Amino acid sequence: MGNKKPPAAKPNESQSSNPNPAAWYKTVWRWHFYAGIIFAPFLIILAITGSVYLFKPQIEQALYRDYYTVTPQVERVTPSKLVGQVKALYPDATITKYRPGESDSRSTEISLTSEGESMTVFMDPYTGEKIGELKDKDRIMDKIEEFHGELMVGTVGDRIVELAACWAIVLILTGVYLWFPKNKNKSKNKGSLAGILYPRLGKGKQILRRDLHAVPAFWIAAGMLFLIMTGLPWSGLWGSNFQTVATNTGAGYPPSIWSGSAPSSHVVQTKEVAEVPWAAENLEVPNSTISDFTPLPIEDVMYVARSEGIHPSYTISIPQQADGVYTLSAYPPKAQDEATMHIDQYSGAVLADYRYDHYGVVGKAVALGITLHKGTQFGIVNQIFSLLICIGIIFIAVSGLYLWWKRKPEHGLGAPKAPEVKAKNMRVFLLLLIALGILFPLVGLSLIIVWIIDYVIVRRVPAIKTFLNA
Repeated sequence: MGNKKPPAAKPNESQSSNPNPAAWYKTVWRWHFYAGIIFAPFLIILAITGSVYLFKPQIEQALYRDYYTVTPQVERVTPSKLVGQVKALYPDATITKYRPGESDSRSTEISLTSEGESMTVFMDPYTGEKIGELKDKDRIMDKIEEFHGELMVGTVGDRIVELAACWAIVLILTGVYLWFPKNKNKSKNKGSLAGILYPRLGKGKQILRRDLHAVPAFWIAAGMLFLIMTGLPWSGLWGSNFQTVATNTGAGYPPSIWSGSAPSSHVVQTKEVAEVPWAAENLEVPNSTISDFTPLPIEDVMYVARSEGIHPSYTISIPQQADGVYTLSAYPPKAQDEATMHIDQYSGAVLADYRYDHYGVVGKAVALGITLHKGTQFGIVNQIFSLLICIGIIFIAVSGLYLWWKRKPEHGLGAPKAPEVKAKNMRVFLLLLIALGILFPLVGLSLIIVWIIDYVIVRRVPAIKTFLNA
């Protein structure tokens, strides 16, 4: 009898249930690579436009100084007379808003719509003379804001920006994993922070390129995540749903903001009649009680604003229907000064008074996040800090693209090789993707699309499979 071959050893159970660390690394690297290649250009656009928008107050003050600034005098023209002047100048226009100006040297702004266009007329509150006019479509910072929020292509652009922002979170998470030191057991690297907290300057170009991408990315990761999370409430899909959930699952609008019962039969929300703080956008608009057919003049509404201690940068939205209300909105630099007030246009009664102190926890967090995101909460310090984060985003996006360009083969994409990892060994990774897909629906939708493309095309077309290193 010959010697019998010993039975094949059974695979180590604990080993088979744990993924190969190298395969893990390649999997995460691959996701980080594709997310970076696709969304880095959009992150650069967002960072550049965001950097400019941070300085909106200073830029507009410089651009429109002649429109904004007036010489203070003893006597003022009444607001009603200013409105009358504008009506005389634009007889076919509809007056929509009145902004008194927050200081004695500030002009009065009267907004109107005429022939389908919106514009602002700047009036001298002391002489009653027109200083100038500015169409909304000609405002440079409005263009920057439109580019930042929707790439100037409407809803499609809004969804692209939101998708890029959500995938930037994936980039941050995968980037932190790739950055995290894994050679801590090697004696020569033990205790060294080179390549972790500061770049290695004497280890060759390849290592330096890697460090110039990974190390700065680590330092700004928290700031980048903060800007993303404070910007998402403005997005069209995620932001709208988040706002609805925050409104409906919170305590609702506290009864104290209403004079009498809250309106229950109207679907008009405050954001449809005025530009108001985020937390007040879904606030229901009450009706004026038609007890008289002569609406109050603007000066009476201004008296209410002063007596209620509203921040002087407020704007009054003028009712367009007989049962409409004056909406008084203060959207100042600091979140704590925000206010939204609905006023009966005939009696002057305050029908709703909604301020920062009334917000729920989520509303306050979002309000603070927005003013920090815009760089207004702490003035110039806030602006400079946010600017540094934006510059950091641009740097790591460009350095990442440069790193890829220098590493990639001449005739290939240079994507990391797709590792062969069984699905059961990727449970944590898959659960993380599913969680991100649920939390950020556009990420989930894009993951499904990528999976379909991979299953239907990439795996069945050898040339594409080779090009993508799949």
